[in-house]
Amino acid sequence: KDKKEEFLVNGKCEMCKKSIEMAALSVNGVSKANWNMETKTIAVTLDDSKTDVDKIHQSIVKVGYDTKLHKATDEAYNSLPDCCKYDRSKLEAPKKPVKYEHR
Repeated sequence: KDKKEEFLVNGKCEMCKKSIEMAALSVNGVSKANWNMETKTIAVTLDDSKTDVDKIHQSIVKVGYDTKLHKATDEAYNSLPDCCKYDRSKLEAPKKPVKYEHR
């Protein structure tokens, strides 16, 4: 009963990608997670008899990243490394792909 879902998740860099994917994969029933830095979307494969998309959103916001359904707490967001801090005022796919580099 595998199901594929895609949704927006705020983030900026490779470290964000790792954290977001690990948070999604930590949910029982999620077998694949791939966050695209350029489009800010995560594609997940889940067994919907074991979990649902809302649980995945909740797991991601716990580590500090806003999703379309939930906003991370200020405490979780503020615990992110400086390179991972993003503009929290909006959550939308970029008009054109954006690459962020660690400095």
